[in-house]
Amino acid sequence: MPADSFDAIIIGAGQAGTPLSYALAAAGRRVAFIESDFLGGSCINYGCAPTKALLASAQRAHLVRTAGALGIEAPEPVVNFRAVIERMHTLRQKSRDSLHRKITEVHDGITLIRGRAQFTAPHSLQVALVGGGEQHLTASLIFINTGTCAAVPDIEGLADSGYLTSDSLLLNMTEQPEHLLILGGSYIGVEFSQIFCRLGTRVTIIDKEPRLMSREDPDVSHPLEELLTKAGVELVLNANTRRVSRGANGILTVTVDTPDGERRLRGSHLLMAVGRTPNTRNLGLEHTGITLDEDGYIEVNEHLQTGTRGVYALGDVKGGPQFTHISYDDYRIVRDGLLHNSQRTTADRPMPYVVFTEPQLGRIGISKNQAKEKGIPYRVSRLPASTIGRAVQTGETEGFVEVLVGDDDRLLGAAVFCEQGGEIMTMFQLAMAGGLRYQELENMIIAHPVWGEVLNNAFQRLKLGE
Repeated sequence: MPADSFDAIIIGAGQAGTPLSYALAAAGRRVAFIESDFLGGSCINYGCAPTKALLASAQRAHLVRTAGALGIEAPEPVVNFRAVIERMHTLRQKSRDSLHRKITEVHDGITLIRGRAQFTAPHSLQVALVGGGEQHLTASLIFINTGTCAAVPDIEGLADSGYLTSDSLLLNMTEQPEHLLILGGSYIGVEFSQIFCRLGTRVTIIDKEPRLMSREDPDVSHPLEELLTKAGVELVLNANTRRVSRGANGILTVTVDTPDGERRLRGSHLLMAVGRTPNTRNLGLEHTGITLDEDGYIEVNEHLQTGTRGVYALGDVKGGPQFTHISYDDYRIVRDGLLHNSQRTTADRPMPYVVFTEPQLGRIGISKNQAKEKGIPYRVSRLPASTIGRAVQTGETEGFVEVLVGDDDRLLGAAVFCEQGGEIMTMFQLAMAGGLRYQELENMIIAHPVWGEVLNNAFQRLKLGE
């Protein structure tokens, strides 16, 4: 069968591949855009967009429950879980439809192909089409943007007992769990725990580490543990999951080993939140010069080029921090390198992220542990949220703001665990990008009373080094 020739082929309609298809088409390239599943990648389908839709419903229920603290009497909210899920599905479908229209109607030069691609040679692909049949493609430029899927650990009885992943939960769940067991206490597990707790589900987090979000400094993760525990989330930490079973009554039992002995935890649903694994299997990479690391991620250089000339890997499939904003920046690096002769690379780019609990945890730069490991001298300013005027006025006094400053008085990093944490963190990121010294932030005139006054208060109210 003769192959269809294109200037560029993009495999995967995620947050790097989609805008890249627009840019290449606008530059006059003939683009084949291959997607075997939903358009939009993880962000739109089982990541940012659907989780934040659920988060909005959970936060609104919480605001009603806690309105009495501000003098507003309100009855206990009734959560219509099916309506919450339907709203999430509606918003997600609107995003998918919008993407489909842009790819097929707005941008000329893009051919959308629904199917699963495999390399047959370094620049040749065979696509098993969704509707049946095959299509063969060639291009001098190929971009792999296939993302990741939920990791599922090898636990006795798990496959036979039934479980959820973040993907299947957000795509298929229609009825509210009575008791959700979450295996994994990192960012995904923590966000889901608070969301479902606020929607009225009993929640238990099980994690093998002695504390939640173990990559964070202890004095960052412990306040989050206290917040969740106070809200009613049960934490079973330092627990090695040994076996999963489902009884005739449908109840799941998760057997774990803890320092205090064996425990059997029972619930209606079990969510796997132990990380992600790359979608590199069955891509036919053995027919290319592309190499994988020990975890199956595609190895690339700082320009996102693989070991095969003209073939790139973007987004989560290349490994490293798995965030939508990083995937989008991968697209910008490749776009500018190919179309605008830019030499910008992945080296030394900032890695901001937000854990969307309430309050949010916004993080930029290095932590105290990282500074110690790298031998970087630092001073730290830590401001309790309870001393922030805006927090007191709104009743949102949980958390803190912590900023690290180097010997040159410039910011090394920040952890902002308070209301509007992600937005406040972004202001610290801008200060870091501009190379501002902390004294410039301390003396900056900021409108009162806004959350942005934290940029003043983090240095005015606490002496560096205390």
